[in-house]
Amino acid sequence: MTARDARLHAFRADLADARLKGEVEADRFVAGRPARITVPVADLRKAPRADAGINTQFLSGDDVLVFEDSQGWAWVQGERDGYVGYVAAAELGERGQAPTHIVSAPRTFVYPGADLRFPIAGRLSMGSTVTVTGAAETRGTHYALLPSGEALIEGHLRPLGAIEADYVSVAEMFVGTPYLWGGVSGFGIDCSGLVQLAMRMAGRDVLRDSDMQAQSVGEPFEPGPDYSGLRRGDLVFWKGHVAIMTDAEAMIHANGHTMLVSREGLRDAVARIGYLYGGPTGFRRP
Repeated sequence: MTARDARLHAFRADLADARLKGEVEADRFVAGRPARITVPVADLRKAPRADAGINTQFLSGDDVLVFEDSQGWAWVQGERDGYVGYVAAAELGERGQAPTHIVSAPRTFVYPGADLRFPIAGRLSMGSTVTVTGAAETRGTHYALLPSGEALIEGHLRPLGAIEADYVSVAEMFVGTPYLWGGVSGFGIDCSGLVQLAMRMAGRDVLRDSDMQAQSVGEPFEPGPDYSGLRRGDLVFWKGHVAIMTDAEAMIHANGHTMLVSREGLRDAVARIGYLYGGPTGFRRP
């Protein structure tokens, strides 16, 4: 049998994705049932328990495959990045109309109608997808209307398929966002979540965790002993951590030191992180 990463392939001793039959051992194989995330942010947990650790998150509109639904928990795999884990079953719904737009602001509000003075009905993060069915204008503010009749600020959306030119500029929009282990939204984000979300908005889907990114994003290179070969957009990896270079000397990263997405000089970070965890383990150019 072929070794598989359980973070990216749905298999357990008792149950596995039917697509893995012949590659992994399991008592039973099932085809995944299509479903969609219906809450702003759904935590993907290591086990079907509310106190289980969070590996990552899915955003509103994300499509998943459901392999098991039991006692309020669904064992799922994200269709976009392949991540496998458990979400609360109540956070899933049927796939309805195809999404037409993606949230392009770090965070935005959902209103019950086309008026910013209305009490908000919800919140969405960058990367959430919605189906726009109409438009409205109230006192000069333009709104996108959803099938529910709810409204979003039109300028906080862009059509699916329209991409940002520079993923680093997207990442810089998150400066000051709280650090959250496993987070991948504008409400809280971790180091590799920042890389994944920023690159997605620039038209490039990458894997979720920093060890995966260190093996798969772009090409490895050596920046030289004084790091003089680094440039904007390069990724710097440590064990369990990744940062994005904003120029030849500075970087941006979600980190547990400031508990924020923050800017830091590379050499300062190397000295600070090295004290506990050692130096950079690799560099990649997307």
